[in-house]
Amino acid sequence: MRSGNDFIPPALLRAPYVQTVLASSRLRTLGPNPMAACSREMIFNTVDGVRLQGFHSPAPGTEAKGLVILLHGWEGSASSTYILHTGRFLHAHGYDVFRLNLRDHGDTHHLNEGLFYATLVDEVFSAVKQAAALARGSGAYLAGFSLGGSFALRIACRCAQEPIEPLRHVMAVSPVVDPARATRAIDRSGLLRWYFLKKWRRSLRRKQALYPDRYDFSGLLPIKTISGLTDALIRASGIYASLEDYFRGYTITGPVLEEAPVPTTILISRDDPAIPADDFPGLRLAPHGKLIIHDYGGHNGFLSSMLGATWYEEKMLELF
Repeated sequence: MRSGNDFIPPALLRAPYVQTVLASSRLRTLGPNPMAACSREMIFNTVDGVRLQGFHSPAPGTEAKGLVILLHGWEGSASSTYILHTGRFLHAHGYDVFRLNLRDHGDTHHLNEGLFYATLVDEVFSAVKQAAALARGSGAYLAGFSLGGSFALRIACRCAQEPIEPLRHVMAVSPVVDPARATRAIDRSGLLRWYFLKKWRRSLRRKQALYPDRYDFSGLLPIKTISGLTDALIRASGIYASLEDYFRGYTITGPVLEEAPVPTTILISRDDPAIPADDFPGLRLAPHGKLIIHDYGGHNGFLSSMLGATWYEEKMLELF
């Protein structure tokens, strides 16, 4: 089922890069955040000895409406603006919140010697399943953004073989479904290419400093495109036959989502500079799946004001 457009931001906030930049602007984290203030660090042991870090923030009191697990995007973290803002909003409305860091994101490079790859869904599934066991109230809900949205959708599908009993709904905001096309879109945008290369190079330098006997990225870091650096790292890894093989490992197309047993909502915008909107109409969803396409919203944006709640935060209250 597909929904029409009922999100029209003020004229000053309609430009896709305004939406995209504001989604990550620290202006939106100003002021007290009771959700972050009460958070407790947890380290989950997942598959093959991989350890992932998360932060659990119980809602005040002995009751909660449920637990919302938040997954950030590539080179984001549990402390990304859109994660902190969404967590604060949901926590204020009576939800427990769990913010998970993907491998090598946030301050977690020391937890695992191996590098992060977007195909590593098993470890994220394991961590989400352990986090869901913390649920109080009406169960657990999973919300992912960008690459975190891709993980959320793949986890929803995986539940057909290995259910996460408390999981009631999955929402993916601006998810990556065709990584090859998303990578090309980012490379075409000077701003996005610069932003992601800067953060990715910093992450790789940190990994190299922690494990100098295993990693030397000095010959790769001068590469000036996301696609070029990804290709070089994949070739050096010896894990994947090619860049195409790697991308194929987390591409979501056609009927992939049709068997997902968990109600799933996908939110995208036609003006997203990173995720081509025409990747989505060909997806076939389960009967309880819903694709919402707005004209505006940028990437992870959907802001009606500079500091207030986003469209998807309000939608989460309705869905969850």
